[in-house]
Amino acid sequence: MELNLAIVKKDPRINSFIDQTAIYLRALGYTDHGRRHLDIVSDRARMIARKIGLSEADQETAAISGWCHDMGNFLGRTQHHYWAAMLFSHCYINEAKNPANVSKIMQAIVSHDKDDLKIVDNITACLIIADKSDVHRSRVLNKNLKEIKEDIHDRVNYSVTDNKLSIDKQKKTITLSLKLDTNFTDIMDYFAIFVERMNYCQKATNFLKYDFNLKINDTKLA
Repeated sequence: MELNLAIVKKDPRINSFIDQTAIYLRALGYTDHGRRHLDIVSDRARMIARKIGLSEADQETAAISGWCHDMGNFLGRTQHHYWAAMLFSHCYINEAKNPANVSKIMQAIVSHDKDDLKIVDNITACLIIADKSDVHRSRVLNKNLKEIKEDIHDRVNYSVTDNKLSIDKQKKTITLSLKLDTNFTDIMDYFAIFVERMNYCQKATNFLKYDFNLKINDTKLA
């Protein structure tokens, strides 16, 4: 079987893992880790791979990694990246025409959430940037504004009304531009919970030999 995103998206095994993860994390009160998040991460991972000049095959691999990276959460949040990689392996290691491609996807999934793991390839770097850059109001599942304001993760995500990731191949920059409603939360709240993610974005961007920029309300902060 020639593995591609269309096949993976239709796979009932993968869909069951994604659905169960959505149920589990909603019960824990987390922001969206379901199809909305996975679509954005998959699309962004492909876009980054394309704009930095990776092959079409690598672009497809990056997109698959983005779609499957969080599906292990229902087996345990702390080690979800390992669980997701193992689940992906069980589904495709004996079915895919190219087992090496399965290994690349597993590598990217495992490395997307552990800063102590070394980034060893471009696909992993693309996935990390795509995943860690997804902060937006639409990720907040709670609809109670009072409760949103009381939870810093919900509050910060809800305050971000626009999110754009751009790649400039000539200037060798990857820029995350956010519009943040400072009437809803303070910019310092953003850094209180996302500084580690931004550092990981910077690490991944540097692996690609690019510079990472963060802009909030048109002000360059990094």
